[in-house]
Amino acid sequence: MTITWISNYINHHQIPVCEALYSALGDAFHFVETMPMEQERREMGWQQKNEQPYLIRSYEERERADALVTDADIALIGWAQREDLVEERMKKNLPTIRLSERLYREGQWKRFSPRGLCHKYNEHIRYRNKPLWLLAIGAYTASDFRLIHAYPGKIYRWGYFPPLDVDEGRQAFRDQETAGDQETVQLLWAGRFLELKHPEFPLWAADRLRHAGTGFHLTMIGDGEMRAALEQYCAEKNLTDHVTFTGFLSTKETRARMKASQIFLFTSNHLEGWGAVVSEAMGEGLAVVAGNEAGGPATLIRPGVNGLLYRGNGRQNFYDALKRLVDEPALAKRMGEEARRTIRTQWNAEHAAGELLRFCACVLSGTAYDPPKDGPMSMDPGVRPFVPAGGAL
Repeated sequence: MTITWISNYINHHQIPVCEALYSALGDAFHFVETMPMEQERREMGWQQKNEQPYLIRSYEERERADALVTDADIALIGWAQREDLVEERMKKNLPTIRLSERLYREGQWKRFSPRGLCHKYNEHIRYRNKPLWLLAIGAYTASDFRLIHAYPGKIYRWGYFPPLDVDEGRQAFRDQETAGDQETVQLLWAGRFLELKHPEFPLWAADRLRHAGTGFHLTMIGDGEMRAALEQYCAEKNLTDHVTFTGFLSTKETRARMKASQIFLFTSNHLEGWGAVVSEAMGEGLAVVAGNEAGGPATLIRPGVNGLLYRGNGRQNFYDALKRLVDEPALAKRMGEEARRTIRTQWNAEHAAGELLRFCACVLSGTAYDPPKDGPMSMDPGVRPFVPAGGAL
């Protein structure tokens, strides 16, 4: 079995799955990237220094790259802007799998756009009876595609799978690290300081926690256009002793900060397709407070079990969820342990790659695929935005 994955460029969220596929298939697996990574992403640490043996750059080897896509037994199509290759495979009825985030992040009313619908027809709808499947990244992606009647009965759940640290002692390490300062809750936020990510929410909550007499420290990892305003807010609210701005950190440094924290805060709105940092935090055993509009948290978090979701884009809802975990450290620890279990046993690269390979083998052999009940490659239920199972605060 040969598999070729094509996308704009390879990044650290995709590499663990690629490594698992390469481990299983060897030289029968390739990843084709269609463009160099943007400077901004490289500065954030997305650029990988090591060359992967399966990586092919189409902007350097166009003919070879195209052949690897069109001739593969299975082709995985990410955001590549190479519909010509998909069309060629469909003419030959070759099994092909798309990976996609939401179509209508700004609102499902956009499906009524004649121009947009024409584009969606050419890219998706006309292939509804062809051997083309969809891996839906994010809780609400399948709902978008079902609105246009694409991929009937052929939509499976997928996500981003950051690397897992093999150190099984990190939970005990974090408990030991904080044992001498039980009155101080370590809070962590990470991302770009952009409006869609609402980095002001944690600072607003920090001000309220301070006035409530709560012992805490908030670490803000990242940088961006809002940084000056955020730092000014901290100064005005006398929060400088309670908040640390680190700038962008490497993945290793970010993981170290996660080890020393108890609660992770994720405040992105509906424009966030997934939010891989949530997967990282859950894998490290942190209790996560996240909005239910972003695709990743609504997929991974079972409210009240392995984290808390707050409704919509309301900072009061966010604060209420955070205050609950701050006031109940045993609950936060229990949710963190369950979050860790969710990632370690199900939503990780090795498990996802294994299920994907099982699906591909069934497709190529003409046998029925029996999907798992949950996790990667399970049938996507098509959750309506923004109503994840179990609700939210």
